[in-house]
Amino acid sequence: MRFKTQTTGRIVRIRPVAYVVNPELIRPGIRPGKPDLALSPNIRGSLLMAAAMAAFTINDAITKAVSAEMNFGQIMLVRGLFATALIAALARHQRALRPLRVLMMKAVMLRVAGEIGGTILLLAAIVKLPLANATAILQVLPLAITLGAALTFGEPVGWRRWLAIAAGFIGVLIIVRPGVEGFNQFSLFALISVIFCAVRDLATRRIPASIPSLFITLLTAVTVTIAGAVILVPLGGWTPPSGRALALLAFAASLLLVGYQCIIMALRTGDISAVAPFRYSALLWAMLFGYLVFGDRPDAMMVTGATIIVLSGLYAFYRERVRARPVAAKTTGLPPDGL
Repeated sequence: MRFKTQTTGRIVRIRPVAYVVNPELIRPGIRPGKPDLALSPNIRGSLLMAAAMAAFTINDAITKAVSAEMNFGQIMLVRGLFATALIAALARHQRALRPLRVLMMKAVMLRVAGEIGGTILLLAAIVKLPLANATAILQVLPLAITLGAALTFGEPVGWRRWLAIAAGFIGVLIIVRPGVEGFNQFSLFALISVIFCAVRDLATRRIPASIPSLFITLLTAVTVTIAGAVILVPLGGWTPPSGRALALLAFAASLLLVGYQCIIMALRTGDISAVAPFRYSALLWAMLFGYLVFGDRPDAMMVTGATIIVLSGLYAFYRERVRARPVAAKTTGLPPDGL
């Protein structure tokens, strides 16, 4: 490039300067020089996990509300029919359908049995317990999975995590309060439900990766629906549902699917060690909805026990991260809702 100066009349040559922009700093929809407001993968994963827990908790609140009109066996049946239709449509769309003989695999059968037992016991507990109490007991599930993996698969667990497991179950005992005034036998149902869920998650680890998880979910939804039909008569039989109850159960089934998809995306988006602790946000959602919908106020014993469970669980996750042996964090950690 050349130009003539006004003072001397001399011709001066200027070389153009090339500005190089790092292509790694350019993202679609973001102009160079503008601040990048995109969320980090860990933050997105944490928000998805919190959304999943909210979906599952709202589903539990709906189940508790609808139990005034029908028994929980009928709830399992009606909600399961909606959930099965939604999951079957999604599985067909994603070409995840497989032959039904997959159900005969030992690991799949054990997973389904764990889900059925966990669902029945949890629903029985939710109907009679404050929502926050049942949810707090379920928060010991990751610790139960770590314990089960150590006893069943020989997973190495150090003394610090053993102490965390022991502390978590002490927190459960504080909530359950066996042998003292205020004891509720349905708290034991929630605790046994945790055992069934641990069996479910440990069995899931033995299912071949070639079988789509969505198809396993479909098999689980179908079998839980059938289980609801089986226990319907012993629990009092069929009650004609109102239009409001049907709409709520259809919404609950949709929430189960939303929660399931959110938790999968959360675990695929962020680091497990960063995302998994946000499972405990379910306790906050349960306290909120329990207060707003049912007027439940957590007492001091429940808050104390829940705090011990959450802190021990967080410490166990921390130790898994330090030792690079994520046992509980890699499992679903989902409540037993037929999915």
